[in-house]
Amino acid sequence: MGENNSGASAGSVALAFLSGILLGAATAFLLAPQTGQESRDGLLRAARRAGDDFKDISDRATDTWDDVVGKSREFISEAGSVVKDAVEAGREAMRPVRDSSRDDPTSQP
Repeated sequence: MGENNSGASAGSVALAFLSGILLGAATAFLLAPQTGQESRDGLLRAARRAGDDFKDISDRATDTWDDVVGKSREFISEAGSVVKDAVEAGREAMRPVRDSSRDDPTSQP
């Protein structure tokens, strides 16, 4: 997926898109030399297209969210594994020091 360097969030882009659709539909309704029935049919078609477009945007946002959640879970799992391995390596590294201090009676207080 490409990067968005304009600083606009997906929500503001979707809002601008839907606002443009509504403004275009209202303008077409007011300026069109059509009968009332034809105007209503046109508005209904525009509303259905807007609904379909909104559903597509919503589906893409849901898919993106699911991807982010899945990747986050993978990252957390991997990070937990790395931390677990590091703790175990630290224990293994300290085991000889701990064992030698137990064997040395002068190291006891």
